[in-house]
Amino acid sequence: MPVTLLLIAVTCVVSFLAFSNPRLLERLILWPPAISRGHEYWRLATCGLIHADVAHLAFNMITLYFFGALMERFYTSFVGAGGYVLFYAGALVVSCLPSYLRHREDRNYRSLGASGAVSAVLFAFILLRPWAIIYVYFLPVPAILYAVAYLGYTIYMDRRRIDHVNHSAHLWGALYGVVVTLLVQPGVAGVFLSQLMQPRGGL
Repeated sequence: MPVTLLLIAVTCVVSFLAFSNPRLLERLILWPPAISRGHEYWRLATCGLIHADVAHLAFNMITLYFFGALMERFYTSFVGAGGYVLFYAGALVVSCLPSYLRHREDRNYRSLGASGAVSAVLFAFILLRPWAIIYVYFLPVPAILYAVAYLGYTIYMDRRRIDHVNHSAHLWGALYGVVVTLLVQPGVAGVFLSQLMQPRGGL
């Protein structure tokens, strides 16, 4: 999975550089007024290259490592390795758009992290392997059950807005991952429904 590893490497390098370089962080972060007034549209994608801290970075990159391999093979087989990169980059942009539109005049709002794109990869994986066992805080959970609980939690928290997590990016990234995967290969819908009717564990 050379493309997934490359995405992880680039994200780690840029994130670590930004940890000690506030100017770089401010140049890449999603800050809506810089887009609406300064036309700095790259921020919709570059915010996914930086993270709040090492734990934030590690969580996203470990998730991408474990679930990106299957999705890289899937996308490469249909649209090539470049298509997989576009899928990931598109997820960064699409997952951030609702947050940008909601806060485009809010000078105090900032968002960073690859969570939106990682959610796209994870939910595309769940579409292909709904009964795969994934580990949530070391507890084994069928992927499809995790997906339902995760979406419910994300919608609830996005409406309440009681923390500093961009739940909207998680939600839209997940939806993007499912929709684009179905557009690339509509037959996945039938495979998903067939697997859903035959519960079984394992990757």
